[in-house]
Amino acid sequence: MLIKEYRVTLPLTVEEYQVAQLYCVAEVSKNETGGGEGIEVIKNEPFKDYPLLGGPSNQSSDINGGKFSSGQYTYKIYHLASKVPAFIRLLAPKGSLEVHEEAWNAYPYCRTVLTNPGYMKDNFVICIESLHLPDGGDQNNVHELPPEKLKNREVVHIDIANDPLSSADYKAETDPTKFKSVKTGRGPLVGPNWKADIKPVMTCYKLVTAEFKWFGLQSKVENVIHKSERRLFTIFHRQVFCSMDDWHGMTMADIRAIEDRTKEELERLRREGEVRGMRADNE
Repeated sequence: MLIKEYRVTLPLTVEEYQVAQLYCVAEVSKNETGGGEGIEVIKNEPFKDYPLLGGPSNQSSDINGGKFSSGQYTYKIYHLASKVPAFIRLLAPKGSLEVHEEAWNAYPYCRTVLTNPGYMKDNFVICIESLHLPDGGDQNNVHELPPEKLKNREVVHIDIANDPLSSADYKAETDPTKFKSVKTGRGPLVGPNWKADIKPVMTCYKLVTAEFKWFGLQSKVENVIHKSERRLFTIFHRQVFCSMDDWHGMTMADIRAIEDRTKEELERLRREGEVRGMRADNE
């Protein structure tokens, strides 16, 4: 099991990020769907009385009191054939490359669990726990990890302006060093110390636990998973910032309407057209 906490700092408020994230998820979903592959939305509905953070191993009376116990639940299936590394495609039987995603969004806390019930069953789990806070990413243990997990956790700071991208992933329209928001005046994010100068500021603390039980491949695959997650977080949050003028001013009611339209569009896209979106990095 490999545990890393990715910290993504942004020039947004925590409230703005809630809208921005959901808007961009809908947009990315459409860009990743087509030709029999992509994202199938099974459920998108409210949940309640399901506490997400805190428990026997990391007690918190405030959180167990119901702070993160209600929100929006989604269940999606990712039809992935071209999106996984080549060596996994060679090992996996045809039709087994589906990943099921359950997500509990009790913002500002969210939990996402990815599994492969049709083939790997309990031997493959990725858990992403996200907490969004109005700070610069300097808190030590926001996920309340017990000492044994805290000792094994690696912290990775993601700089959306300066971290390197492959030429295939780079897009000028989502380059934070070039974008300036018309609506808010924020940006561009220039220089190595831009995080120290921005207001407002917030950080996504994303704790990723990856487990892949396959003799001889566990370490390799868990490292590939984390490499992929870092790549996804970097690309996605560049888009979140650079699409600010598209989502800024939207309400949650606007977002739910977009999600409803997106579900119908995803089903149509998945059944027709060509394979789209970000392919696996097979190096």
